[in-house]
Amino acid sequence: MSDAAPWDELPGRIRARGLRWTPQRRVLVDVLSKSDGHVTGAELIDRCRDVDPSTTPSTVYRTLDVLEELGIVQHAHGADGREEFHVLPDAAHGHLHCNGCHQSWEIAEDEAAALGAELLARRGFVMDLSHLSVSGHCPDCAATDD
Repeated sequence: MSDAAPWDELPGRIRARGLRWTPQRRVLVDVLSKSDGHVTGAELIDRCRDVDPSTTPSTVYRTLDVLEELGIVQHAHGADGREEFHVLPDAAHGHLHCNGCHQSWEIAEDEAAALGAELLARRGFVMDLSHLSVSGHCPDCAATDD
């Protein structure tokens, strides 16, 4: 899929999976195309309902599953366990969540490489970085905890 127009190719790619290109799916894709970074399913449902009040959560989540298979979104879990979707992810990444100030940051593959290598060596476990969420305290909050 070209970076310039990933959204333009979606109707055909969705139809190729045997699904209809419905008005609700069209609204969700339009909402996603205007989203940047991470968004929760609930936020997407609300944004879609602002455009089309008949939007159903089941259609949103089923379509998000298909869009994840197509590489348009990638789901992860926030510090509170809620599912978040990263729109047009360009690389796998995990997340750091500060329990003090509630900010979040992305963990790049190179930052998590040592942890992944250690888990593989010690446990034979292959880490899925896109589902790595680490909670703790950022430097500012850790300094105030002393």
